[in-house]
Amino acid sequence: MNTPTSTTSPVIVVTGAGTGIGRATARAFAAQGAHVVAVGRRAAPLAETAAHDAAHITPLTADITAEDGPATVIDTALELHGRIDVLVNNAGIVTTESLGTYTPASTHSLLATNLLAPVLLTQTALPALTQSKGVIVNVTTTVGQRGWPGNSLYAAGKAALEVLTRSWAVELAPHGIRVAAVAPGAIDTPIAEHTGHTPERQAALRAWQLAHTPLRRIGRPEEVAWAITQLAAPQASFITGVVLPVDGGALVT
Repeated sequence: MNTPTSTTSPVIVVTGAGTGIGRATARAFAAQGAHVVAVGRRAAPLAETAAHDAAHITPLTADITAEDGPATVIDTALELHGRIDVLVNNAGIVTTESLGTYTPASTHSLLATNLLAPVLLTQTALPALTQSKGVIVNVTTTVGQRGWPGNSLYAAGKAALEVLTRSWAVELAPHGIRVAAVAPGAIDTPIAEHTGHTPERQAALRAWQLAHTPLRRIGRPEEVAWAITQLAAPQASFITGVVLPVDGGALVT
């Protein structure tokens, strides 16, 4: 992967870039001088992400779960910049449903975004990443390693993405492609607003998270973004197949 100071700045594709970790990641790469294609479903939040550094961030409104979504994203990035050096599979949704309440529609929606979209997007980007000897960074979650009652399908989808991270690392190594993941813990992002929890339940969950996080605070999106940029950096060229927790120590409690 070219460095941000090289003649050709690296090209980064970030999904779920309208808010939270995706927005912070897009801005972090842009601050390094990279060209970032910021992907999301909603135009307004993407425009806000790009306004931070319009010279380096291009917003792209696309539904990565649509049949033509992956091709739209990858083709647009190549048309704009001619290459792709890093793919960040960050987009994700979470719902609060128990095993007895899942429906075929809700199950498909969750897995389509959290698992199938990263698979198909990565597959579509593979020729470009092979050419650039690029990097894939998947964003998972620590609950994929611990379980999350009431959100079991979300946890399962993210756990599957971690298995894919390790499998792809071996499968794609002969092509010079590195694959890694970050597993955020309790992070202050808008995704919590879409869990369906009541304010009281959300407050109780936050208190539980704090109690089980040794650093006794909630993480910031920028801290996860930093980890993503470091895993994608040329200096990390001997790192592949890892899942890096960014959770304030929660996994060791």
